[in-house]
Amino acid sequence: MWLSDGYADRWALQLDPENTGYGHSTDQVDAVRVGSAQQLLDYFDAVHQRSLRLVAGLTDADLQRVVDERWDPPVTLLVRLVSVVDDAVQHAGQAAYARGIILSGS
Repeated sequence: MWLSDGYADRWALQLDPENTGYGHSTDQVDAVRVGSAQQLLDYFDAVHQRSLRLVAGLTDADLQRVVDERWDPPVTLLVRLVSVVDDAVQHAGQAAYARGIILSGS
């Protein structure tokens, strides 16, 4: 979606468009800027809607498909989805914590 829907071109970040951001340094994270909060919200909404459609279409067989054999036991799509949700919840908590600090003036 980042590439296929043109977000990489619209945002024009000084990063390889194939780069996921995983493991970025503080300086690399700091270099990521968007034009406006609305631009970021629009991207979030588009990703959210596509994710809902994708998950709604999954079958039991899809969820049991192995997506990563590097682990023991191998990771199924269901387990990977749970880990993605867990990661997202952790980041939401971190953002809420940072917001609280900012709003408290500490």
